[in-house]
Amino acid sequence: MTATMRAIQLDAPARRDALHLREVPVPEPPPGWARIAVEAFGINRADLEYDAGGPRIPGVECAGVVRAAPETTLRPGQQVVALLGGMGRDFDGSYAEEVMVPASQVVPIGTDLPWEVVAALPQMLQAAHGSLTVGLNAQPGHAVLIRGGTAAVGLCAAALAAERGATVLATTRREDRLTALAARGVEHPILDEGEIAAQVRDQFPEGVDGTVDLVGPATLPDSLRATRAHGTVCVTGSLCGRRTLAEFEPMVAVPNGVRLTGYQGGAADLPAALLQRYLDAVADGRFDLPIHRVYPLEGVMDAHTALATGEPMGKLVVRVRR
Repeated sequence: MTATMRAIQLDAPARRDALHLREVPVPEPPPGWARIAVEAFGINRADLEYDAGGPRIPGVECAGVVRAAPETTLRPGQQVVALLGGMGRDFDGSYAEEVMVPASQVVPIGTDLPWEVVAALPQMLQAAHGSLTVGLNAQPGHAVLIRGGTAAVGLCAAALAAERGATVLATTRREDRLTALAARGVEHPILDEGEIAAQVRDQFPEGVDGTVDLVGPATLPDSLRATRAHGTVCVTGSLCGRRTLAEFEPMVAVPNGVRLTGYQGGAADLPAALLQRYLDAVADGRFDLPIHRVYPLEGVMDAHTALATGEPMGKLVVRVRR
């Protein structure tokens, strides 16, 4: 008799009414792959944007325990996270009680933290860390602007930038969240009503050294104007809901000397030592992990709605096993 598990399947573009809780077969990993008992997983905007061509289990990250991993260095019972690299796209993802992924996308960990805390960190840390290091090469003393500062990656990027010795500016579209940004160590919270370059240059006349733009095309021209010559704007997200910018003329839109880049990384950009360091820092109270709410598996639809409406300030997590 074939073993089954609970999973959320997506039958169409990622609308709430296209997500269905079902019983599906437990996957059996081929050589070089691992099957992981999923304890918890994070909800990401990429999950909202995916257009499934047929039944597909979404989810681009998870935390759990290895069940089987033939012909790999992983061992059953080992604590791990897995992320990106086709999860929930090219093959079934983490919205399930078990997931099967290539071993190259699995990062071993060791921690006593609750699983919902562990699951909040991988993709958020990978995106924030990569944006600041690969994207901006942020250095101590730099002024770093986080555009989209109350998103989960934005909050994480602000914390990491401050840890690196940068002066942090971060934006929110809601006035009531300015105090919350300040409480999380943002030295210059900014109310974003569409254009902020003038506000930034009131405080930093030459512009900031680097900008992580998580909002995307809607704010990119203004983010470029807020950044100094020889500074860098790194586009990491598209919170505005679109990925392209019509009639973008680089010689006009990009100020003299400002560098424009992007960041899209994978599991290889999250070394095990880096992830473990931040898990240990969370456990010791040295790093504040922004978790907004934890849902059960059957609450995935509600989590998607909450993320789509832009309400959360921090990460949404699903706890699969209790």
